[in-house]
Amino acid sequence: MWKIGNIEIKNQVVLAPMAGISNTSYRTIIKEMGAGLIYAEMVSDKAIMFDNDRTIELLKMRESERPIAQQIFGSDEDSFVIAAKKIVELMHPDILDINMGCPVPKIALKSQAGASLLKDPDKIEKIVRSVVNAVDIPVTVKIRSGWDSNTINCVEVAKRIENAGASAITLHARTRAQGYSGSADWSLIKKVKEAVNIPVIGNGDIKTCYDAKKMLEETGCDAVMIGRGVLGNPWLIKECVDYLEDGTLPQRVSAKEKMQMLKRHFELLCKDKGEKLALLEIRTHALWYIKGLPGSASIKNQICQTKNSTELFNILNNYIEEL
Repeated sequence: MWKIGNIEIKNQVVLAPMAGISNTSYRTIIKEMGAGLIYAEMVSDKAIMFDNDRTIELLKMRESERPIAQQIFGSDEDSFVIAAKKIVELMHPDILDINMGCPVPKIALKSQAGASLLKDPDKIEKIVRSVVNAVDIPVTVKIRSGWDSNTINCVEVAKRIENAGASAITLHARTRAQGYSGSADWSLIKKVKEAVNIPVIGNGDIKTCYDAKKMLEETGCDAVMIGRGVLGNPWLIKECVDYLEDGTLPQRVSAKEKMQMLKRHFELLCKDKGEKLALLEIRTHALWYIKGLPGSASIKNQICQTKNSTELFNILNNYIEEL
């Protein structure tokens, strides 16, 4: 058990905020797997400020997902504050997170948001302080190690964030320039942890439960955040929780289990978004679920061509029967 502000978190396994992935359907599955804390996908402060319907829809959450953090991105102090207040009023999340680490060009370059803010620690401190003062729930911040290898400033930025009143920091130990390539430098997580007194969540390259334990031991961080490792593999959350708590070793997930989870995921998407949107979204997830399975190329093509839920379930059921 650990805390972010006054929010108690039952274990050290946290779901990362992944755009287009970490919606309420997927988060429900991840929560069922035992995640201690869930971060929702990021939303634009400007879109919230102007009541964009599609963006408001992204904030949708189930009570069963708690504790949950809603994440916002932007570049303007005033719009951050307005959006923060609206999110708290509309959704009543447990935690509000500020994205200062997204490396995607559309965000970091075009909008001068996300990781772009790492180039201006003064601005970071002002934004964080203003948001902290505007809401009555814990505020956390997600950052990267720096803009590029020549400007690694995560320790300085972390100190500024703590000084501004934030309740926790997540460090993805890659630079903006790295994107998702190369390796995460966990030594920087250790340096940030040693530099601040608020909780630090480590992020980057957690692909197995052994990675999770290794990060905790090597860096002293309070929790691990898992992103790409759970794509098509939500069981990784349970494996990490169990291994960290009592040393339970992971068991192989069968092809049948993966197909059943794919069906469950689709059913949740249908409930949350309707069949048409669910069919479009499940195609991407299906590629992750079936990766490496026997006959995956054939079933992939069938799934991508399916036109309704009946066809999809027939494809999956037939595949299960043939196993």
